[in-house]
Amino acid sequence: MVSKTDDIPASVPSCNPADLADEAGDGAQDGKETSKTRLKESCGCGHSADKAMVNGDGAQEHTEEAELKQDGNGEVDGGEESNEQEVIVIQDTGFTVKIQAPGTEPFDLQVSPQEMVQEIHQVLMDREDTCHRTCFSLQLDGNVLDNFAELKSIEGLQEASLLKVVEEPYTVREARIHVRHIRDLLKSLDPSDAYNGVDCNSLSFLSIFTDGDLGDSGKRKKKGSELEQIDCTPPEHILPSSKDRPLVPLQPQNKDWKPMQCLKVLTMSGWNPPPGNRKMHGDLMYLYIVTVEERHVSVTASTRGFYLNQSTTYNFNPKPANPSFLSHSLVELLSQISPAFKKNFTALQKKRVQRHPFERIATPFQVYSWTAPQVDHAMDCVRAEDAYTSRLGYEEHIPGQTRDWNEELQTTRELPRKNLPERLLRERAIFKVHSDFAAAATRGAMAVIDGNVMAINPGEETRMQMFIWNNIFFSLGFDVRDHYRELGGDAAAHAAPTNDLNGVRAYGAVDVEGLYTLGTVVVDYRGYRVTAQSIIPGILEREQEQSVIYGSIDFGKTVVSHSKYMELLEKTSRPLKVQRHNVLNEKNDKVELCSSVECKGIIGNDGRHYILDLLRTFPPDLNFLPVDGEELPPESQRLGFPRQHRHRLACLRQELIEAFVEHRYLLFMKMAALQLMQQKANKDTNKSETPAITETSETTTESNADTTQTQTTASDSPSEPNAEVSTDNSTSAASQATTEEEENSSKPASNGPLDPATTQNGECKSPLEGKELEEIIPGLAQAKELAETLVAEDGSGIDPKSREVVLNACKAVGSISNTSFDIRFNPDIFSPGVRFPEDSADDVQKQKQLLKDAAAFLVSCQIPSLVKDCLDHSALPMDGATLTEALHQRGINIRYLGTVLDFVDKTPAKSQLEHFYRIGISELITRCAKHIFKTYLQGVELSALSAAVSHFLNCFLSSFPDAVAHLPPDELVSRRKNRKRRNRVPGGGDNTAWASLTPSELWKNIASEALSYYHFTIQCDSVDQVVEKYNLQKSTLLREISIKTGIQILIKEYNFDSRHKPAFTEEDILNIFPVVKHVNPKASDAFHFFQSGQAKVQQGFLKEGCELINEALNLFNNVYGAMHVEICACLRLLARLNYIMGDHAEALSNQQKAVLMSERVLGIEHPNTIQEYMHLALYCFANGQLSTALKLLYRARYLMLLVCSEDHPEMALLDSNIGLVLHGVMEYDLSLRFLENALTINTKYHGPRSLKVALSHHLVARVYESKAEFRSALQHEKEGYTIYKNQMGEAHEKTKESSEYLKYLTQQAVALQRTMNEIYKNGSNASIMPLKFTAPSMASVLEQLNIINGIIFIPLSQKDLENLKAEVQRRQQLQEFGKIEDPIDDSPLELEDKIPID
Repeated sequence: MVSKTDDIPASVPSCNPADLADEAGDGAQDGKETSKTRLKESCGCGHSADKAMVNGDGAQEHTEEAELKQDGNGEVDGGEESNEQEVIVIQDTGFTVKIQAPGTEPFDLQVSPQEMVQEIHQVLMDREDTCHRTCFSLQLDGNVLDNFAELKSIEGLQEASLLKVVEEPYTVREARIHVRHIRDLLKSLDPSDAYNGVDCNSLSFLSIFTDGDLGDSGKRKKKGSELEQIDCTPPEHILPSSKDRPLVPLQPQNKDWKPMQCLKVLTMSGWNPPPGNRKMHGDLMYLYIVTVEERHVSVTASTRGFYLNQSTTYNFNPKPANPSFLSHSLVELLSQISPAFKKNFTALQKKRVQRHPFERIATPFQVYSWTAPQVDHAMDCVRAEDAYTSRLGYEEHIPGQTRDWNEELQTTRELPRKNLPERLLRERAIFKVHSDFAAAATRGAMAVIDGNVMAINPGEETRMQMFIWNNIFFSLGFDVRDHYRELGGDAAAHAAPTNDLNGVRAYGAVDVEGLYTLGTVVVDYRGYRVTAQSIIPGILEREQEQSVIYGSIDFGKTVVSHSKYMELLEKTSRPLKVQRHNVLNEKNDKVELCSSVECKGIIGNDGRHYILDLLRTFPPDLNFLPVDGEELPPESQRLGFPRQHRHRLACLRQELIEAFVEHRYLLFMKMAALQLMQQKANKDTNKSETPAITETSETTTESNADTTQTQTTASDSPSEPNAEVSTDNSTSAASQATTEEEENSSKPASNGPLDPATTQNGECKSPLEGKELEEIIPGLAQAKELAETLVAEDGSGIDPKSREVVLNACKAVGSISNTSFDIRFNPDIFSPGVRFPEDSADDVQKQKQLLKDAAAFLVSCQIPSLVKDCLDHSALPMDGATLTEALHQRGINIRYLGTVLDFVDKTPAKSQLEHFYRIGISELITRCAKHIFKTYLQGVELSALSAAVSHFLNCFLSSFPDAVAHLPPDELVSRRKNRKRRNRVPGGGDNTAWASLTPSELWKNIASEALSYYHFTIQCDSVDQVVEKYNLQKSTLLREISIKTGIQILIKEYNFDSRHKPAFTEEDILNIFPVVKHVNPKASDAFHFFQSGQAKVQQGFLKEGCELINEALNLFNNVYGAMHVEICACLRLLARLNYIMGDHAEALSNQQKAVLMSERVLGIEHPNTIQEYMHLALYCFANGQLSTALKLLYRARYLMLLVCSEDHPEMALLDSNIGLVLHGVMEYDLSLRFLENALTINTKYHGPRSLKVALSHHLVARVYESKAEFRSALQHEKEGYTIYKNQMGEAHEKTKESSEYLKYLTQQAVALQRTMNEIYKNGSNASIMPLKFTAPSMASVLEQLNIINGIIFIPLSQKDLENLKAEVQRRQQLQEFGKIEDPIDDSPLELEDKIPID
């Protein structure tokens, strides 16, 4: 059955994605039974889950009543279950109806009562045999069904009802929709929309490597037993140590994409619109068509259908031709007049329906490809029409008006959210409006920069212009009217929109009822930054001074406040850690605020309270804000902070604030515990002075154990007032929190992290031994109780001693309250122009100290902890984007990149961080180049754009020393006329300054930009020196700069190293895309299910975990539709669980979806996509599809080489995988090349004594054994044995296994020698003992594959589980005290995917 949700615009209110997840996948089977039963099962867990995780409404009873009320008038349909969970997941049991369409056999269709009639329409428009119909109604017993009615509300509709498809007369709108739909069907296999980045299409290449679908879709009858046919030779360029990095294989040519041509031309005729008298004959519009057979015809679309008329190019004759072939569908008409059309259209539809739905469904946000082949530009009436008519009217199927974005964004926020179904509906609406808004804003921003939109202040100079288009307000990122003069001018105006967006994101996540933010999208396009915002009703009619009733419009000179705003913002104060504070206005009166002064409150004409200009939601970053007379802590000064930055808007990230507060919380608990212990000790003597506890008085001698315990307390003590769970920050800050002084000596153990327990921060890995520790530090338990009682009783009724303990601890950590832990920041500290009243001087002093501590915390804790995570491979960035993510997760801004790289440079274990350093350098260089490119592009007029971009890339990457710009030979010479139009486009004018850029000048600029922005020194004055010195690849640099700036280049082999001609010509630059930043609304309930599922899995409860994650998947589908990054993570984890629990086919199906989705949503060569390919290969191998597994691994290796080169720890895992599979198919020599490469890389990045290296030695030994080269095999196995013996001791099973294997190899070697001697002695009549040369069994190869990929199969009997848990605890303790160097299961996946069993 075809997935129903395929081409449904997500705006259909109740599209029912719950069944999408399943139906989409099993198009091959008959799909009906399975998908429904599976939904049934997955619901089985729902109820218990809902009770276990209190969802704000744990009680099922009241939700039931709510359901009844929702159901209209409170009467419940007989069969309808009204249990909350049921409502989401099952959406009631489905039933089957028969459908009878003209000219086809009746067929069965599985439907659910929640669906709308419209969804059946969608299914029919997608089915192979009915896809050519768009204008029809569905009738039951002669009654027409209402399109927007739910099926359950239709009388008489039941199991086995017959629905008739009845053709309806056309209107102009229906005729257009029909032509558009036919054009979409003709283009359904054509990837040009994906290359051009339109309509949320994106590329996917998986099916080329799997030869279509991986399911049992008939193609796969021959399993992997016939090994002979597999061709295993990898392409030359992906072999280890190949230096060639071709670009072309990035987009392999898909055979299906050479579309079978059905028509030469289908376009609107020049005779449109029909004249009055023809309108009265029912003519709606005229089409002009050229068939493949070169027949030119003119077609009339009339109310009754389509027919041939007698018009020609120059003669209008609307009379029907003879024969006229009147047909209700254009496809039927064309099939009659063109045999080629009939044949090809049928073939095309067959292919279209075979494609996996995930290859066709639109993504929620546009993904752009930085490479594309040369696509022929074909005539396309719909594209032409879209470009020149404002598509607004047609676009969202909303009759008439353009969309009121602000109203939509705010009303979705106001939807009720009391129970799960309501929350799902609300989140789905919010997500949908946001993705639509982002798309519209992006289109508008491009139109503005391309000069297609009239400014609302056309008289002003171009930089100052503002625009309104489609109810969205656009402004450019320049310092208009010296607004930001104090703060850094244009640089500040460029940074402000992204800061503002982060503020909008933060307030949106807190989601306070009654407080509204603007829809905000920041678009970088052609060197300009455009901010797109929804419009507050009424704001354009009045002056800003009158509107603002809270905050300040002049950076704090005049300030006003408002009680309602204070009340609303107070609710955000704790989660966002913003402190209420007083400032002085121009009359020296106190004004109380609960945000920064720039944050303005405006009540719109709709009565809603809006806040805008949230650019200082988070406190300033003092490391980049030199303030006269203020000293930073020594940790910062040592690194050369504070540094001058481009602008004064540098602020700390939300992740940093969270981590800092968490860290202070641990400190707070520790101090209370210490003091309580001292009190215990001094009980008899009335001690006169409590030790003044400040941070630095803490000594390093404190046992690590104590940190561990505080971690457990932090996590489970309800006394933490700031216990907001920060969802977006997956790494728990607790595990990074450390006390500052342990950090000051932050030299890691000399040769890399030998034992995780003592490195750098003394953080401990496991909160499991809390119990033993309670005994060691008795004070902790009390501190915990104390903190709890304090919160409970508001401080009354507790003995003064304990209160004093808390008071001291609060003071020491800078809490704003004296009775409980509560840290908040005043965002106005150090804002120029803001003045504070005298009486809050103390407070301001405290706040200044807190900000200095936070700045020091970033450099002394977060940067070292990032480097440590990279050393022990828990963070594995592969390219610029993943590196940025790793920094941001730990709250480190990109402006610290230079500092991070210097820190890595000084780390003793630098050689083990080479990959990180290399990615960092290339990120730093491409970001500097991006800054320069931005200003460079602003001076280029549109006609010279491709020439300018190719010239810039030549200067940046080509070894050709004197790249000369080709000024575009003016194709249309007329210089005089041009002068008048100078000021059309921002910065327009015939400016040819760009042409004078030279490579040496560009690289000088890059070096000076690196120094001034990142404070990092690059001593190189050409691309070749850089590549040489830092071991970079030009292809990687090209990818990074293209992605960052939105350039799209022609996919071909570029000769970067030629010294005779430049690498790029202007023909190679195909397009320039916008780079878009927007808010990503979250599916909160789904995310909680996902997290609890992960937790269950990590505790070893696989089945329960699996059910929770299935549930999460349903909810994600419900909110996001079918495609989303988070759904991708969900599918990956599900596949892994399916695999571990032995369901290989299901694992394969889920992982296939994960790969397709990752390609579509993240990009075809994104590091996550590479990892998804690796997992899929493993499951293919387990399913006996060996050649597919190899193809997938080769693809992964190619992508990885392109993205980050061979020298990367992840490459070792990939090569071990390839080597093992090749060993399995008896390609021993090839296998050795990969395995030995893996051994080299493992040795480099994990140190020669690592267990990973031991395993690598063992794998190599096995291949040598298969080749009967026993001497080499023995040599490698001995190496492995030595490592096991030293690391694990003689008694460990690994050591024993290894020694057994050594004995076996020795016997084999001896036997071989005997045989050889026998042959020498007796010549040809020797009696030869048959030697055992065994090809490895698939099972043994699979076992090794599982081990290297960190998958351990778990025996699931209860008793085994108990023993297992005990073993895990014992191991973890050993690990703490440095007995084990690194756990064997060190899979490269993110934490969430690990099954923590060594």
